[in-house]
Amino acid sequence: MTRPESAQPEPIENPNSEAEFAEEIAEVERSLLSLKERYAEVQQSQSRQAELQERQREIRQTRQNQHLRQELHQIKEQLEAIELTLESRLFNWSSIKEPFWQAVRFGGLGVILGWVLKSLAK
Repeated sequence: MTRPESAQPEPIENPNSEAEFAEEIAEVERSLLSLKERYAEVQQSQSRQAELQERQREIRQTRQNQHLRQELHQIKEQLEAIELTLESRLFNWSSIKEPFWQAVRFGGLGVILGWVLKSLAK
């Protein structure tokens, strides 16, 4: 029996690849959720930073009261903490892991290549 030309072959289902695909989708969704959370934290920190900077400007303009000076000092400390939080959230190990290992790999290859060339030059 011959098959008509318009008939398409049935796709072969591979349960392993479907499970792997579903797992990868779940991983991407988790990564996206983590990224959204980090983005929300960054936005919140930036908003708080702007509020504190505005309050700092107001206090600097008045410069009358010891209480305001203490508040200014507290605002400076909070701003430093927010900046540190923003920096640490934006630069974590997972974001620099791949470039780090590439530098180690290619740097090591460069050293080995240098040794080989040096030994050949003698």
